[in-house]
Amino acid sequence: METLLLAIFATIFLATLLNIVFKRFNISHIVGYIFTGTIISYLFDFNTIKIDALDLVGEFGIVFLMFTIGLELSFDKIKKMKDTLLVTGALQMMLSSLLFFILGYYAFGLDFMTALIVGLAFSLSSTAIIMPYLQESKDIVTPYGKKVVGVLIFQDLAVIPILLLLTFLSNDSEVSVMEIAVKTLLATVFIAAFIYFVGDKIVEAMLKFAANTQLEEIFLGSIFAIVMGMSILTHEIGFTYSLGAFIAGVLIADTKYHMKVESDIMSYKNLLLSVFFFSVGTKIDMVYLVSNLDKVVFLFILAMLTKTAVMYLIVRRNNDKNTSIKTALALSQISGFAFVVFDMAATHDLISKDLANLLLITIFLTMIVSPFILNNIYKISSYFEKEFYESDVITPINKKNHIIIAGFGTLGRAVAKDLQEKNVDFIIISDNLQHVLLARRIGLMAYFGHLNKRTVMESLKVEESSSIILTVLGEVKKSLISQALLDYDEDVNIVVKVDTDEERHHLEEMKHIEFVDSNHELSSRLVELSLKHLER
Repeated sequence: METLLLAIFATIFLATLLNIVFKRFNISHIVGYIFTGTIISYLFDFNTIKIDALDLVGEFGIVFLMFTIGLELSFDKIKKMKDTLLVTGALQMMLSSLLFFILGYYAFGLDFMTALIVGLAFSLSSTAIIMPYLQESKDIVTPYGKKVVGVLIFQDLAVIPILLLLTFLSNDSEVSVMEIAVKTLLATVFIAAFIYFVGDKIVEAMLKFAANTQLEEIFLGSIFAIVMGMSILTHEIGFTYSLGAFIAGVLIADTKYHMKVESDIMSYKNLLLSVFFFSVGTKIDMVYLVSNLDKVVFLFILAMLTKTAVMYLIVRRNNDKNTSIKTALALSQISGFAFVVFDMAATHDLISKDLANLLLITIFLTMIVSPFILNNIYKISSYFEKEFYESDVITPINKKNHIIIAGFGTLGRAVAKDLQEKNVDFIIISDNLQHVLLARRIGLMAYFGHLNKRTVMESLKVEESSSIILTVLGEVKKSLISQALLDYDEDVNIVVKVDTDEERHHLEEMKHIEFVDSNHELSSRLVELSLKHLER
């Protein structure tokens, strides 16, 4: 018992420490949890001691991973992106799977079923790593971001037949490929029909009943009951628990309670996903990595180059080079779901343990490298071609003594209008692409990027500007940009609106910052107007 408590404490402490460090380098927290699992497994000898509870927790983590994927896939979202889904997504899955299958079967001598499993798993990319980056960077509204989201949705849908295929292979390895394909197709059709005609009505009725009680614990309990109940049902039919959880997520996604469910389970979602990736980390064999480093590195490079090349060629058919490059780079890693595929395949002796180790470590390396690619995706793509959505690789401007407006929301637009009326030279920088497009439509010089990045400051000639007006919202964002500007040029003049005393106290420690207190200015104007009426 004491050893178990010590292991739990060490896990929480190490995961927190690693993710604090990784956050500074913009590395996904998922990598931190996997690293934690690997380290803890060696510290407490999880590699040789069989712990059933750990496998159970890992299985529950997979169930919740599939539920959260399903929760993001409403039918409305699928319909809106049908062109990207049915063309780009389908082509990517088919060509990537086929190419990896050919490489595995002919170049590496794998048997047919093993090569098929490897091909399908390697064709998937990591939704858990890519989506948070796209949302945080606002790239989700760019052309490449929309294509990436469409492909990821198709891949998430493709998880269903992959799970079914593994289930049938696990249950009866003697049946022919054609029989497995037919069974997989029929099962997929049955599940789709169940979701469309029956499941959504049952789930909505249950959530409505729970919501009417106005008790949060009852509503939360109903969510877990739906997830676990659907998981048990699909398992009894002969499929996996995780497939049932995925179906539960899709069913809830199409109800009016979708937003409430997502907000209520957010903390549980993050906790259980961290448990899943921790359990993945415990299966990483570092001894195997060191002794087979040449094989791992070769397969890692081959996998990423193959995925990037296939995706680039597909997108390049009807898109510019820059969009194609960024889309391909963003999807170059292998999905964390492939861990589930290979672990399940190894458990049922569909692939060898050594091969599973090699593949798991390869996936892990692609996930480690992926955050660095995503954070520098504009810089990498700029080596091939410059384009409008330049972000941190903006073409240097030829200006001096100009004003830089950071942000183009309501306040930013008002500031730009006043400066325009006074014939003052200014430029706009915003990390919201829709705002940049709006500014350019009305003839203003606007760029898409993040002012806290040194390359952006260099391109906008911050050191040559007369002042910088920050119209962005949020104390953290204002502080981050201000500090970056002062680190770049200590003599820069910054003008910023503050909304609270806390913001003012935090920012006034920095030099060369002038404040406009929104509350003070507003109160002065209100008093001025009221006194005018008093004089009458």
